Amino acid sequence: MSDTQEVSEHAASLADELDADVDEVEERLKNLLEYSVPLEEAERTVRRRYGSDASEPETAEATDIAELSPSDSRVSVEAVVLSAGRRSIRVSGDDTVITEGELADDTGVISYTAWDETDFDPGDSVRVEGEVREWNGEPQVNVDSSADVRGIDGDIDAVEEPYGVRSLAELEDGDRAVTLEVGVVESEEKTIQGRDGETEITSGVFGDSSGRLPFTDWENRDLDEGDSVRLENAYVNEYRGIPQVNAGEFTTVEEADDLDVDHTPPESDVAETVSKGGDFDVVVRGNVLSVKEGSGLIERCPECGRVVQKGQCRAHGDVDAEDDMRTKAVLDDGTGAVTLVVGRELTEKLYGGTLKDAQEEARDAMDKTVVTESIADNTVGHRWRVRGNVSVGDYGANMNVSEMEKADDDPADAAREVLDEF
Repeated sequence: MSDTQEVSEHAASLADELDADVDEVEERLKNLLEYSVPLEEAERTVRRRYGSDASEPETAEATDIAELSPSDSRVSVEAVVLSAGRRSIRVSGDDTVITEGELADDTGVISYTAWDETDFDPGDSVRVEGEVREWNGEPQVNVDSSADVRGIDGDIDAVEEPYGVRSLAELEDGDRAVTLEVGVVESEEKTIQGRDGETEITSGVFGDSSGRLPFTDWENRDLDEGDSVRLENAYVNEYRGIPQVNAGEFTTVEEADDLDVDHTPPESDVAETVSKGGDFDVVVRGNVLSVKEGSGLIERCPECGRVVQKGQCRAHGDVDAEDDMRTKAVLDDGTGAVTLVVGRELTEKLYGGTLKDAQEEARDAMDKTVVTESIADNTVGHRWRVRGNVSVGDYGANMNVSEMEKADDDPADAAREVLDEF
């Protein structure tokens, strides 16, 4: 007998026992089995769903959060709900709404995912039964359909208070059900290829007094530069070492009081930034060692913005290219090196003239490389203070530069200050 036939037979027997629709019962069984729930446990779960108390498992003894491990099977914890939010994910081609967040007791904090709808809120005291799985290298309580969640009376001591408004500097990859009050520093609409075809989204940069982070609003709401907004039930994912705020279907976005988003980013050395896998809105200081090929006058695809060669875009073929300027330079601070990617506005300052001026120089010399040489003359060998976003990929570390100015500090003075500390 095939596995499918066996599930169908069990579903038919259960549906007859519970006086329920057989197709619905079979679908519930299949969903549970897909998440590796044993068949016997899945049948008990379906019985509970339809109000039958038959074969109820014994209640597991409560365990401290600090003692939980992915090697545990069925566990029980009594904890305070720190956060709770809903999110839609796709599993095996189907959209599923989950509830997720964090729990705490007096020994620690752990994240959870509930695959059925839950009705608890931050601050509630609950008893949760489920299994522990590893997620992002850490244990997580997996509250699947075979688990049990119920409120309990009395207060529970916890190492954390239920989360309120978070600052951007606090956020980490994997944070869920996040509440923020932020300013919109940058915003643009984009068309991307989503899981259901072309999708309109809004992306940009949020800021508060603690820092800045990129965001994506998958519902393409009106988020204009200069707006101040409050988000509830946002979530955070990491891309190239940088946490990114996501607003989804169940995220609420409301107007907030005007916020001060002025922020001086921290200074870092290149090695530290690269070791983290990337960094957002950071300052480094170092010497420009060289200006790389591909700097100076370039042409871009009007559709995707990629650099084109001889009018050919890798994605769109033959295009009517647009003129532009950029600088790609290697900066070294003594701990490591990073490639600076500098856009047109700052490149014009490094060059000492406008795009039009550069085009005229290239025409007079009948050679575009004279523009690159001028940029190199003005940058190589000088010490710079650079602000931007660092990403680390297969071809090394790159920094998309937002500010670049000659540093007024003396490396010899800095070295003497370090030596004086010893």
